[in-house]
Amino acid sequence: MGIPVLIYGRSGTGKSRSLKNFGEDEITLVNVEKKPLPFRKKFKYIVNTDNYKTVCNALQKSPSNAIVIDDAGYLLTNMFMRGHAVRGNGSATFDLYNDIGDSFWNLFESIKALPDNKIVYVIMHEEESDSGTTKLKMLGKLLEQKVCIEGMVTIVIRCMCDGKRHYFSVRNSGRDITKTPEDMFEADEIENDLKAVDTAIRKYYEIEVK
Repeated sequence: MGIPVLIYGRSGTGKSRSLKNFGEDEITLVNVEKKPLPFRKKFKYIVNTDNYKTVCNALQKSPSNAIVIDDAGYLLTNMFMRGHAVRGNGSATFDLYNDIGDSFWNLFESIKALPDNKIVYVIMHEEESDSGTTKLKMLGKLLEQKVCIEGMVTIVIRCMCDGKRHYFSVRNSGRDITKTPEDMFEADEIENDLKAVDTAIRKYYEIEVK
C-alpha cells in the first residue's frame, strides 16, 4: 500500500523549496501548475499536468520511490474554473462539485493502491476557517464535510516561515491539522527538507527501497 503524505502551508513558506535536497532522479514531480521551481536543480522525472488520468498514470509508472504532486490544490481549482461556466447553474453546478470531490478522493485511493515502497507527497495551500483553525484550502463542501482529506492520511506536515528561516512543523498546535506518528520525529520543528522527511518515514515503517 502506497503512503500519501500531506504537506501544507501558506504561499511562500517553502512547500516547493522543500524538494531541494532530493537527487535529480530521486523523485517524480507532478507539476500541476507547470511553474518553475524556486531553485536551480532540474529533476529528471517531471510530468506537467492537471489531468487526473495523467496524474494517476504518472503515479503508476513512476521510476522513483518518492512522488510529489505540487500544488495538488490546483487540481480542484482548475477543474472548477474549466467547468463552472460550461455547466451553468442549479443542479449542473452541484454535479460539478460532486465530480471535483470524487476525482480528488479517487486520487488518494489510487495512491494507496501503489506498491508499499511508494510515498506520495501531496502539497497544498492552507487557509483559516471561520473558527480560526488552520486547514487545507479546499473547494466544495463534499471534501470538507463528508470526506476530510487529512483524515485519510497518517502524516500531515505544515510548512512555516518566521521571516528568517523556513521549517516544518510536525506537531499539532491545537489549531491546525498537523500530525505525525509517535516518535517519528524528536522535535516539534524540523528543517524544511522533504528528503530528510522521506528518509525518516522509510526508517520508521521499515520500508525497503526496491
